[in-house]
Amino acid sequence: MIVNYKETGWEIITQRAHGLVAAQVAIHWQIVDQPSRWTETLLVIGEHDDAEVELDGEDLITMTGGPINFQMKKFDREHCERMAMLSISKSRYIALLTSMHMVFLHQKEESENKEVREFLTVQREKQASWKKQLGIDDKEAKRIYSFLEWCDAFSLLICQRQLQPEKRAVEISTGPDGVIYHLTELEEGVLTVEPWPFDKENFDIFFESREISQLKFESSAEFRQAFVNAEVKENRFEIMRTKTKVSKPKKV
Repeated sequence: MIVNYKETGWEIITQRAHGLVAAQVAIHWQIVDQPSRWTETLLVIGEHDDAEVELDGEDLITMTGGPINFQMKKFDREHCERMAMLSISKSRYIALLTSMHMVFLHQKEESENKEVREFLTVQREKQASWKKQLGIDDKEAKRIYSFLEWCDAFSLLICQRQLQPEKRAVEISTGPDGVIYHLTELEEGVLTVEPWPFDKENFDIFFESREISQLKFESSAEFRQAFVNAEVKENRFEIMRTKTKVSKPKKV
């Protein structure tokens, strides 16, 4: 789960809600650059974190009793195996992109963790086999995956509340076309992307969050109950094209 600290307590956004934002962004990508297997691509973007069901877990709080943010978690083989199984049960294409995402997330741990190294070795072998079966070369696979990663990064910037003040741009990621894109908040709830990569002049995205005022929990069960009881808030943003150039962050 994504955990943001606010004056009123914790803001909680589930991994599945974050995935929904990524899919809402993806569906508007310019038609000329959309992968040929478009429906499957949208599904894997929207469901790339679906194996993470916060209410099922027993590892929901930190040692000090606060809710555990997704970035605090290390490699979990059981979780990754479950994700791999869910994806291959839909299609090899979805399994391929999901596998590439798991490699992207955990490759930094590979040199220090034998279990990670063993898992990723198997995943890379499967990727090679799936690409051959599907007739997708390495270049195209990387292009499609970079689209998933771009949508994931876009969603995380919003869900983690990392938009910059005073109309300053923040880098999203490098898109499937090799272009670096930036995100800017023009006014509260109104965002723009440069360069503009979408097939519409404007569209809305939304996701649900929960705010919990209790700062410390004695157990995952106690946090889970607070999560269930918390009021649900819908967050909406308008993504719109603008002719006005915005200030991009300077390189240092």
